[in-house]
Amino acid sequence: MDVSFAGKRALVTGAGKGIGRATALRLARCGAKVAAVTRTQADLDSLVQQCASIIPVCVDLADWGATEATLQDVGPIDLLVNNAGCSDLQPFLDVTPEQFDKLFNVNVKAVMHVSQVVARGMKARGSGGSIVNVSSQASQCAFRDHAVYCATKGALDMLTKVMALELGPHQIRVNSVNPTVVMTEMGRLAWSSPDRAQTLLSRVPLGRFAEVDDVVNSILFLLSDKSNMTTGVTLPVDGGFLAC
Repeated sequence: MDVSFAGKRALVTGAGKGIGRATALRLARCGAKVAAVTRTQADLDSLVQQCASIIPVCVDLADWGATEATLQDVGPIDLLVNNAGCSDLQPFLDVTPEQFDKLFNVNVKAVMHVSQVVARGMKARGSGGSIVNVSSQASQCAFRDHAVYCATKGALDMLTKVMALELGPHQIRVNSVNPTVVMTEMGRLAWSSPDRAQTLLSRVPLGRFAEVDDVVNSILFLLSDKSNMTTGVTLPVDGGFLAC
């Protein structure tokens, strides 16, 4: 996809690995000045070795105060990708308060907080902007042992729509991408069993899981001027899973 983000400043959370890392690198290659956020310094160190122009930001987004203080020093942001997330699967009857709070703190609360900080700056400058939240097909389809994870992604989809509604008058667009299983390093390990993979693949019309670039391409489209009239959308990147 031929897009340029020259002159734009982007912030990507969960940028140490997987989709977030690939998104940060692609944005930098497309001309954006990228701030990469993760809580693991070693991941940031290797990311900067790979792309020296990236600004490393080490903070635990579950810590509201530390996040607020850290992001104030990042500077103006035009493009935001809320990719940071976590998953800790348990059967519904075994869900603990600690697990519930952990997933909602990262998957929903941190997205709201980072978006508040960034969108306030966008509004103050009057320059508009674009925000993409990384959700999941699990926001719209139930999966065994995913009670809390599914609930967080359902909440994230509705948060995306409310953000789009309230921020639209300030020319700030907000959308989400909703991938199926993605073949990150962790994804390949988790779905390496042919029997386990086939159960889900049998419900995917395209017959494969998503590659990282499939998701990154959708994120870049939604961030770019090529989607200027698109906001409040939850975009499946699922090979047709949700169409069945």
